[in-house]
Amino acid sequence: MAARHGGRGGRSAGRGREAVRRPEVVLPPLRAFDGPGLEPEGDYDGLEFADLDLGGQHGPGARFLDCALRRAGLDEAGLSRARFIDSVLVEVRGVGADLSGATLRDVELRDARLGGIQLHGARLERVLVRGGKLDYLNLRSAALRDVVFEDCVLVEPDFGGAHLERVAFPGCELRGADFSGARMSGADLREAARVDIARGVDALAGALITPDQLLELAPVFAAHLGVRVEPT
Repeated sequence: MAARHGGRGGRSAGRGREAVRRPEVVLPPLRAFDGPGLEPEGDYDGLEFADLDLGGQHGPGARFLDCALRRAGLDEAGLSRARFIDSVLVEVRGVGADLSGATLRDVELRDARLGGIQLHGARLERVLVRGGKLDYLNLRSAALRDVVFEDCVLVEPDFGGAHLERVAFPGCELRGADFSGARMSGADLREAARVDIARGVDALAGALITPDQLLELAPVFAAHLGVRVEPT
């Protein structure tokens, strides 16, 4: 069941609650990355990865500080436990990238086209995901704090067992979301363009929704409670 909210207003994601803190990424002058490829535990500081194919490369535990990845290919990239700090990822693309256990802090992900990205067990703090489309995003058991999904499309995202603290979805389309076992502390769905929950509707305790969204989600709540709704 999809709940839609037509009037987005002024995007005051924090109305009635503490406002989500967005990242403020200001990059220094960057140097072009000219290495042969990513390395395990690699240390990348002040670099720009532009128009590079990083598909299939392995850099588990790598650290990216004050970096920009622009139009980079990430098919099957192995970046488990990587750390992205004060960095931007713009128009990255790919399927099956592994960022399990990664840390993203003060990061902007803009206009990405990613499928099956693995972020289970990851920690996201002050992260903005703006525009683009992410299919089958795996955030199981992840910790999200001050995260904004803005004007993007999330197809069958998996938030199972995740902790969402001050997470907002202005203009975002959630299609077939799984919130099973998730915990929500001030998650704000009021300005989402679409809220389609496949599983875990009971995990919405602690989230903010509009009266219209509540009405549209009523059949899902009823099904979860085992309530039969029939005309007299």
